[in-house]
Amino acid sequence: MKVLGIGNAIIDVICKVDENFITENNLTKGTMKLFFDEIEFKNLLGSLKIEKTISGGSVANSIVGLSQLKNDVGFIGKISDDDFGAKYEEGLKKENVQYFYTKDKESLPTGTCLILVTPDSERTMCTFLGIAGKISERDVDQKIIKKSELIFLEGYLWDEGEPKKAFEKAINNAKKVAMSLSDLFCVERHKQNFLNLVKKKLDLTFANESEIMSLINTKNFNEVINFAKEIKKHVIITRGEKGAISIIGDEITEIKADKNLTIKDLTGAGDLFAAGYLHGFINNLPTKECLEQATKLSSKVIQQIGARL
Repeated sequence: MKVLGIGNAIIDVICKVDENFITENNLTKGTMKLFFDEIEFKNLLGSLKIEKTISGGSVANSIVGLSQLKNDVGFIGKISDDDFGAKYEEGLKKENVQYFYTKDKESLPTGTCLILVTPDSERTMCTFLGIAGKISERDVDQKIIKKSELIFLEGYLWDEGEPKKAFEKAINNAKKVAMSLSDLFCVERHKQNFLNLVKKKLDLTFANESEIMSLINTKNFNEVINFAKEIKKHVIITRGEKGAISIIGDEITEIKADKNLTIKDLTGAGDLFAAGYLHGFINNLPTKECLEQATKLSSKVIQQIGARL
């Protein structure tokens, strides 16, 4: 395989809400909140009208994007043998993604992400990880890792205990490792671990501007550039309306954002950006073309509802 993704196997449930809903439910707009109480999560979902349901998860969305660009890809993610689990597996197979996990009847259900889209197209996520967050090293087949040119991990999946062991097993058996920092919430929760990964373990790091600035405790973007140069790693940063930048040692490549778009939903923008960039990277395209592919896919997905093209 060109790329093997390892991430949270999550069913995306998309709902349109007004600004008041975000405030009334004590949510922080534009971020992801983890729910640990299944009943609380179901009560929140029960009060909403569902627009669309898709088998998703951040890295899984990127892997599907890579498959749509005719790359040979696979995915590892933990699901339960329930209705959502069956839909999840079916959804990946329809997209020609090899799925390397055998589901079982678990004590927790398949993970669910409630995506709340406000009128300004911003998305606020409420996630009940279910069994997805219980991935362990037993779920990661090192033979599959070794057959892959690159593995792609997500910050959402990182946690102490079994998930950390799964990460370490994947990284230690991989030829090349890419990872998305995923969310400001994840960075602030696991800052020291993420910093260690970026400096010592990862070949490519994907982040948005706020995530990478939080990681190194700065408010000056020039310090981000200096940090990336110092560690001599491949760091790719999305900057919203400012475009995106790729830093590889002393090589800096930038691309402007297309501001003439009709934005419907920002869900999946970062996921498809990563897909486009990795497509260029694994097919040995110049960095500028990698950024162009990334921006092209990202621009397409935000002009529709949902995280997949």
